[in-house]
Amino acid sequence: MNSTDRDQPEGTPQAGAAAPEAGRGGARVGLPSFAYTEADAEKQRGVRRMKRFATGLLLFVALVFALATWAKNEGAGPWAGYVAAAAEAGMVGALADWFAVTALFRHPLGVPIPHTAIIPNKKDQLGASLGSFVGENFLSEDVVRTRLRSLGIGARLGAWLAEPAHADRVTAELSTALRGALTVLRDADVQAVVGEAITRRANAVEIAPGVGKTLEKVVADGAHHRAVDLVCTRAQDWLVEHSDSVMDAIEGGAPGWTPRFVDRKIGERVYRELLRFVTEVRDMPDHPARGAIDRFLADFAADLQSDTDTRARVERMKSDLLSREEVQDVIASVWSSVRAMIISAADDDRSELRLRARASLLSLGARLSTDERLQSKLDGWIEDAAVYVVTTYRGEITSLISDTVAGWDAEHTSRKIEAHIGRDLQFIRINGTVVGALAGLVIYTVVHGLGG
Repeated sequence: MNSTDRDQPEGTPQAGAAAPEAGRGGARVGLPSFAYTEADAEKQRGVRRMKRFATGLLLFVALVFALATWAKNEGAGPWAGYVAAAAEAGMVGALADWFAVTALFRHPLGVPIPHTAIIPNKKDQLGASLGSFVGENFLSEDVVRTRLRSLGIGARLGAWLAEPAHADRVTAELSTALRGALTVLRDADVQAVVGEAITRRANAVEIAPGVGKTLEKVVADGAHHRAVDLVCTRAQDWLVEHSDSVMDAIEGGAPGWTPRFVDRKIGERVYRELLRFVTEVRDMPDHPARGAIDRFLADFAADLQSDTDTRARVERMKSDLLSREEVQDVIASVWSSVRAMIISAADDDRSELRLRARASLLSLGARLSTDERLQSKLDGWIEDAAVYVVTTYRGEITSLISDTVAGWDAEHTSRKIEAHIGRDLQFIRINGTVVGALAGLVIYTVVHGLGG
């Protein structure tokens, strides 16, 4: 009965060894084996001790049976019959339970009796059944919702976040995660994405009508007058400072056959008229030139909103501007600036980003701990997410169980399971011996009483 009780059978994979690559539908990716550890070996030694005790009890009742039978045949008295009957039934119970316990893990006495060595032979089916059992009883929607609802995650999370120390911890962890994510990302990839997104968004939106409405409002409010004042002032100052340059330009454009003093006079007259015009436009709010500017801007605002040709020209200008290399470089550099700013803020405990994040977490915790409606909403989100995961990926989760069990070595698995539950199973043999003896005694007493 104990011939197979060795600490580790030959050919059994060592702890941490890879399981054979075989399984459902053909090849299987190597799965970790059901490692047989030193703790398992210690438990196995305990199993062997219990086996020896149960076997010793069987031998004891066999000896009692032999002695009681001999005493009965020698005329020792009625008591010998009772003892012999009890011992005989105890042997039967011990042998039956030994067979049942042994048949779970191996063929009794090495004989391949049908329906023995159940665990090695039915390991894959047991794994599949276990996976189905878990899927039906633990990964069902009702079970998941009931369990999550009983936990009260929203209230617990709120009470936890309401503690300043916990809010500080979450803020620090989020900052570390954010910094890590930004560090891992390649600048070139992100810049390309940002540039493409901005360009695509700008090209998808027609800007002319919006610009026209804005310009129309500016003209209606007279907000452009300050711009006209500024232009006129700068033009007047420039003319005063560069009078010689202006007159030289005018003289240089005169015909070659005109006398130079005439050119000079004409240049001086043109310069004075130009300076007078600019000065009058600057100083006279109701100057006709200002009215012409107002009308031009108003007409242009209307064309931007309604004239097809004007809107098309603006869109072409926008596309040409966005396609320029200088503009694309500016768009791409936005990411570098934003990235540096976020990393700096994440590293600084007193930055506005971290202070606001901490304050938001504390506020969220306070609300969650008291607002039952918010708690219910958060609990509902968590339940929906968990239900979606278990219902969508139930097959993958349960196949993890069945595939893992199928990847274990049969004999190795049998020994490990026996190491964990074998000691309790030996009590079945002991109890079978005791209960069998009592049952035999009762039966013999009843039969003897009826027959006497």
